[in-house]
Parts: sequence; C-alpha cells; structure tokens
Amino acid sequence: MKALRVVVGSVGVALMGVGASLLTDVRDPADVLVWLGGAALLHDVLIAPAVLLVGLVVVRGGTRGPVRGALLVAGALTAVALPVLLRPGRTANPSVLPLDYPRNWLISLVAVVTVTALWAAARGFARGRRRPDR
Repeated sequence: MKALRVVVGSVGVALMGVGASLLTDVRDPADVLVWLGGAALLHDVLIAPAVLLVGLVVVRGGTRGPVRGALLVAGALTAVALPVLLRPGRTANPSVLPLDYPRNWLISLVAVVTVTALWAAARGFARGRRRPDR
C-alpha cells in the first residue's frame, strides 16, 4: 500500500509540474486565479459536503472510504469539465474544441466507478480471507 501511495504521489507531483509549466503561456493570470478560486469554492462548499453526506447516508460498512473517494474524483472531474459540457453548442472554429468532451467525461466517470468497484471487491475479498473459519 505504501508503494502505491508513493507512485500515485509522484505522478501527482509530476502533473503539478506540467500544470505549473503551462502557466507560463497564460496571457491573463487574473482569469486563472478567478477560475481556481471558483473551483476551490465549488469543491469546498458543494462537492465535499455532498460527498460526505452521501457516503454517510448511502454506504454502509468498509466501502465507505472508496466510495467517498470516487465521489470526490467524479465531482472534481465534473467541475473541470463544466465549461465544455455547458458550452452553448458548436463554435465557429471547429478546432477550438475538437473532441467529444461529454463522451470523454462519461468514459472518465465509468473508469472511476470501475476502479472503485474493483478496489472495494478486493478489500472485501482480503477481509474475507483474514477472518478465521468458524
């Protein structure tokens, strides 16, 4: 488990470095700060409390942690994808948003659900193997 945390943490730090390097190309840093502030506010005021409430009410037993984690990841993915999900239709320049973003967002959410289900099943299987037979 510790090795997995180190790997995931290292990948996260590397991705933060990529994001920081991309900030050098930004023309108006104030817009980026407003967007980041709005994203943090959306997460802290709406997403995190909703996830905790759903995790408390809906999920029982040892899967509460993975489900809450998956809900947080899904909420963050949705917050990041909102601008392209809510865009008013096709743009005049088709190269501006060339991909099928709603489909890719759904694929990401399916991946989160799949990994969470596999993680919860593996934890349940490991717990079942640790219990002595009665």
